[in-house]
Amino acid sequence: MTTHSSQLPAETLRYLRKRALSGPWLLEGSERSDYDGAVVIPALAESRHLPATLQSLAQNPPEILKRFLVVVVVNHGVGVSPADKEDNNNTLLELRDGKLSFGALQPAWVDAASPGRELPGKGGVGPARKLGFDLALSHCRFNRTEAPIFISLDADTLVEPTYLAAIIEHFRNHPQGCAVLPFRHQAGKTQEIDTAIRHYELYLRSYVLGLSLAGSPYAFHTIGSTIACRAGAYVRNGGMNRRPSGEDFYFLQQMQKTTGVAHLRGTTVHPSPRPSLRVPFGTGPTVARFLREPDQAVRFYHPDSFSLLGAWLSCAESHWQASADTVIDKAGFISSHLADFLRGIKLSYNWPRLQANHPNAKSFIAAFHGWFDALRSRQLLHYLSSGPLPYCDRRQSLKPMFARSGLPFSDLLAEQLEVIRHFQAKN
Repeated sequence: MTTHSSQLPAETLRYLRKRALSGPWLLEGSERSDYDGAVVIPALAESRHLPATLQSLAQNPPEILKRFLVVVVVNHGVGVSPADKEDNNNTLLELRDGKLSFGALQPAWVDAASPGRELPGKGGVGPARKLGFDLALSHCRFNRTEAPIFISLDADTLVEPTYLAAIIEHFRNHPQGCAVLPFRHQAGKTQEIDTAIRHYELYLRSYVLGLSLAGSPYAFHTIGSTIACRAGAYVRNGGMNRRPSGEDFYFLQQMQKTTGVAHLRGTTVHPSPRPSLRVPFGTGPTVARFLREPDQAVRFYHPDSFSLLGAWLSCAESHWQASADTVIDKAGFISSHLADFLRGIKLSYNWPRLQANHPNAKSFIAAFHGWFDALRSRQLLHYLSSGPLPYCDRRQSLKPMFARSGLPFSDLLAEQLEVIRHFQAKN
């Protein structure tokens, strides 16, 4: 297949040489090199769901669809079941036969499933996303004012006719390199699955609400099918990581540190609620576990844990010139458990190094949040939940946070979810 490396910026060429996945993979189905962006869709045994996803994309305006490459990465790693291999083979046959081309859609695909082309090791969604984006770089047009846009989607997720236009408009008007789109899970096919996905979505939203109340710069959802970014920001970020799952969390965390993450408005993404055990955590496994153990599958953080996180972040920012020992002492007044946690993550070692490299408040605070990032915030909340502030039921968790946010509270699951959906869609 023809590549178009002569058109790529030097930074992108360096990225492809040093950071791109190397192997036998090619992008099939398109020879164009003038796309304004790409939508990348990993697909592992998704022949039943992929057509609906592509059809939903095809409802976007034809003049926009012609400008965006849609890359389906048909993939699996070693040890996948014969049934999944057969399903992937069927998807490849349908793509090559043109059976998954709808309207003005610009489909292309990557065969990471045939013998000799499988993803290394156990594969996973991280390497699949990375492979799709890396190959799409050579098919996008960089020599213009607006950089190409990379969009992450899943093969069982539906989008709206406003999807691409809203993403284009967002990046025209916002400086950050990355954005997360609003989401709303599809209804479950059974009452049990619907109840499970409502609980899980409410947990996801309550977590981001808590981070927002704490003043965390990482108060955004980390769902793989809701991510969009500038191609240049993708390159500067080092591309997508190769984690088999959780790649979205770590990708967005790094994006916030490098080029920023904004909240996009004007369209909604609709992820699938189906149970699945393909990955160790996330929507599929949580829904599957909820069907077995509804009391254990979705556990809400204690609202005071977010208050404690907020107090710590404020303390760190306001005492950026103080010694590490002083900061730990201040943290101890907030909570002895917080002070113990900070000792455990070696604040005494890292704090003076942050100060030495960042001599003014603005620079130090940015560097501090780069060190005490989304992962460390989650680790602190988990640490507290196993000690002084244990997990609690959704009413105990949500009612105080809703009150702090000025939101009306109902004991009904459906009403709780609608209230927080509406609130986060505007904020």
